[in-house]
Amino acid sequence: MRKRRGWLLASLAVLLAASGGGYVVMAGPHGDSGRPGDGRADGLPPATAPVERGDLSSGLQVEGTLGYAKERKLNAAGPGVLTWTAQEGSVVERDGRLYEVAGRAVRLMYGSTPMYRPLKAGDKGEDVKQLKLNLMALGYGTGLDASDGTFTAGTTAAVERWQKAHKEKETGEVAREAVAFASGPQRVQKNDAAVGDEAAPGKPVLTLTGTRRSVRFALDVAKAGSAKTGDKVTVELPGGGTAGGTIESVGSTANPDDPPGGAGGGAGGGSGGGDKPKVEVAVALDDAAEAKGPDRSPVTVRLTGETRTGVLSVPVASLLALTGGGFGVQVVEGGAVRDVRVELGMFGQGRVEVKGDSLKAGMHVGVPAT
Repeated sequence: MRKRRGWLLASLAVLLAASGGGYVVMAGPHGDSGRPGDGRADGLPPATAPVERGDLSSGLQVEGTLGYAKERKLNAAGPGVLTWTAQEGSVVERDGRLYEVAGRAVRLMYGSTPMYRPLKAGDKGEDVKQLKLNLMALGYGTGLDASDGTFTAGTTAAVERWQKAHKEKETGEVAREAVAFASGPQRVQKNDAAVGDEAAPGKPVLTLTGTRRSVRFALDVAKAGSAKTGDKVTVELPGGGTAGGTIESVGSTANPDDPPGGAGGGAGGGSGGGDKPKVEVAVALDDAAEAKGPDRSPVTVRLTGETRTGVLSVPVASLLALTGGGFGVQVVEGGAVRDVRVELGMFGQGRVEVKGDSLKAGMHVGVPAT
């Protein structure tokens, strides 16, 4: 058995592209001499590395951005001059003011159904149920039936008590522009409009996020299979330290690369390449309190990927392209060299899983000079 074109990585072009959890290896032609300086007078390779048996991970390391979960735009529900807005970085809780139009506050209530209509006596629906639950939580809805989505006389009375507490006209009805529903407390990421601007329906006023810290990164489409919902990751935080996390979503649509801190909170990841299609990956941190650092700080995310236990592996740099196809390694024993054909398995951490009856842990294989 003879090597075909010298060291695979030193004198051949190698492409490692994730493909269904495996890799495609391609070699291009080069001269037999290999990289200058690789040869030795005694015919031995310039350096050796051990064959190892152990666990091998296909994990990746990518750059991401530390931010907050569930970013969204809050649009104005009605026209008028903006007279007040919550400050950037502040957190608004239930019944807190988000912004004011013409001196009238838009207050935060918790719920998943948006405020798409005014609410009044006789109305029915999930939005009414949400309103009643909020009034009860605030202490204005004593005696209300939380399971009933009907705007009852008791609901009217509760709304009047709520309006009175805020020194507003006690109409017993809730205008569409008086309330904004969200899943929980909201953090003001950005003021999209300034005091004195003219608000208009559908025009953004605030960019909001949840209060839970999260990490986002963009991954080349070719490597998207390395990130799966539920996978564990490790995040290297700004200023040192690490935090554990879990992938909570992997985008299904490929978008052009969005650099860290760009619109939408995207994060450049993978191998760069500005116009390469990428998917966005979101990570939920196991303990958000560990995530110290300013919003949109750069972080490094280590993906565990697939792990195979108890496999033989060699450095990727030790691979040889063999005459007739396939790959092998040079085993160095007793001052002599012999070529051994191997079957390639998983790549990871600069090594590759190899299978072959002639290989054993502790052997040494040739590698090109560094």
